[in-house]
Amino acid sequence: MHSRNLLSALSILVVIHTSETSSLRSYITAVAGEPFYLAFCPSSAEHKDPKETIRWIKKRGALGQIELDPRDSSSIVFNGCALEFWPVELDDSGVYIFEMGNDTWKWNLTVISRNEHHCFTDNRVTSKSVEVKKNLEIFCGNDHYKKWVQRTSYYKDCQEITANNKNPFTSQMNAEVQDTGYYTCVHSLQYNGKRFNVTNTFNITVTGDRNNIIPVLYGSKFNEVEVELGKDKQLNCSALVNKDDTIYWNIWRESGIDPNVHEENEIKIKTPDGKWQASRVLFIKNINENNLNFPYNCTVSSGEGSETNVFILVRKGGIADIPDHVFTRGMAAASLILVAVVFIVVACYIYRVDLALFYRHVIGKDETLTDGKTYDAFVSYLKECRPENCEEHTFAVEILPSVLEQHFGYRLCIFERDVLPGGAVVDEIHSLIEKSRRIIIVLSERYMSNAVRYELESGLHEALVERKAKIILIEFTPVRDGMVLPQSLELLKSHRILKWKAEKSLSYNSSFWKNLRYLMPAKTIQPGIDKSEVLPVLARLDHQQS
Repeated sequence: MHSRNLLSALSILVVIHTSETSSLRSYITAVAGEPFYLAFCPSSAEHKDPKETIRWIKKRGALGQIELDPRDSSSIVFNGCALEFWPVELDDSGVYIFEMGNDTWKWNLTVISRNEHHCFTDNRVTSKSVEVKKNLEIFCGNDHYKKWVQRTSYYKDCQEITANNKNPFTSQMNAEVQDTGYYTCVHSLQYNGKRFNVTNTFNITVTGDRNNIIPVLYGSKFNEVEVELGKDKQLNCSALVNKDDTIYWNIWRESGIDPNVHEENEIKIKTPDGKWQASRVLFIKNINENNLNFPYNCTVSSGEGSETNVFILVRKGGIADIPDHVFTRGMAAASLILVAVVFIVVACYIYRVDLALFYRHVIGKDETLTDGKTYDAFVSYLKECRPENCEEHTFAVEILPSVLEQHFGYRLCIFERDVLPGGAVVDEIHSLIEKSRRIIIVLSERYMSNAVRYELESGLHEALVERKAKIILIEFTPVRDGMVLPQSLELLKSHRILKWKAEKSLSYNSSFWKNLRYLMPAKTIQPGIDKSEVLPVLARLDHQQS
C-alpha cells in the first residue's frame, strides 16, 4: 500500500504508557532474548516500614523453590518493586512469587523462542479491530524502559516505515480496508553497555460498516406452489434489508409480461430494533397454462450483492403418488442401508485399534525417523524388588522389553539396565525423559513412594506442560480410591490408561498389547525371533502366583 494511502486511512498513536496492568496478569508470555520485567507495588508500600524487605521466589517444580539473588545471576536485577531480566531466557520459565510483608503476588511465566523468520513472534501478537472510516489508536511500549530507549523503528508486515513515506504511526486519519496488516514497533535499548530490543506487534483488521447488514430473503430458495387453473394466486416475497435496498419481481418473458400478472408496490417498515423489513406481492389473476412451470424470481439487491428466491406454479394434483409397493421397497432398502451403516460404524468403533494398527502396517509409516529422539519410551517403575512387589518389577524390566523390543521392534529406556551407576540420578532421569517419545508408568500402590515421586512428576511436566512426550499409564495392580496421586494424572485421557489383567493379557494378540502398541509411536515393525503366541515369562509368573 502506498504511504499516501496509509496516511489517509489509519491513525495510530505511539504512546509510551505503563504496562503494570499486564504485568499483574497471572499468566504471562515473554520472548527469549528480550528485556522483561515483573512488577508489583502495593498501594500501601509508601507507608510501610523502610526496613521491610522485598523477596522474589521462583518455584522449580519437584525441586522446590529458591529465593532469587541478583548476585547469583548477571541477567536479573532488583529495581524497586520490579524484577528485571536483561534479557529473559527459556530457562527462566516458571512460577515467580513476590513477597513484601503481608503482600504477595504470583505469576506463571512462559518464555518462548522468537521467530527467526519474522520481525515478530506469532504468540506475542495483540489483535485489534477497527471499522472503516474510524480512528484506531495503538499504544506501543511502556514507561518502564523509557529512560533506556535510544531509537524506535516501525514496520508494517515486516517492511520498515520510514520518515520519507510519512509514518502512519504518527497520524490520526480514517482507516481503510487495505490498512489491514501486522504493525510492529521495535524499541532499541542501551543497558550496561549492551543493546537490547523490545518488540510490540499488533494485528490490525479493518472491517466494513457494522451499521449495514447483508440483506436476506425469507423462505426457501426454490418454491413449488400448487395452483388451480382459473383461480387467482398471490406470491409474497419478504426480506430483511437496509433502508436503501430494493426488492422486486423478475416476471419478463421473451414475449413480454403476461397480462394477468401484476406486481404490487413495495412495502417497507422499520422494526422496533431499528432494522428494516421489505415485502412485495405478485398477483396472478385467472391462472392459465401459460403461467405454469415458469420461474417467477424475487430478488433483493444491495451494494453488497443480491439474493433471489424462485417460485414455480404447478398444477394441483399434477404429481402422481408413488405406488405403495414402490414406497414399501424403497423404505425397506433405506432401512437395510441404515442398519448396514450403523453396523459398520459400531464395528469400526469396536475394532478401531486393530484398524489403526493394520493401517500403520499397510502404509509402513515410521514417525520416529526425524524427531531426534533416542528411545521410543522411558519406563518408570518401582525400582526395589522385594517379595511383595517382584511381579511388577519383573513386568517392567523383563516383560515389557521382551514384548515391545524383541517382538515388536521398539526401543525402551530401562533406568537400571541402560544407565551406568554413579551418575547424578535426577539429571540422568530428566535427560532420558527428554530423549523419549513416550513415558510408560507401571503404577501400583507401592509405586507411589518418595523414591520415584520425582521421576513421575518430571515425566508429567514433560508430557502435560512442555508437550514433549505422551504418557501411557499401566495400572499393574488396582490403586485404592484413597491413594493420593498427582493432580496431573487427572488430565490423562482415559484411553491412555491400560489395566493389566493377568491371564487375559498374556497373548501377544490380547487387547492389552494391541492398545499399548496403538499408544506407542507408529514404527516399522520388525518382529523378533520369538514366534510364540503367549509370553513364556508371564506364563511362568502367573503359574507361580496360582
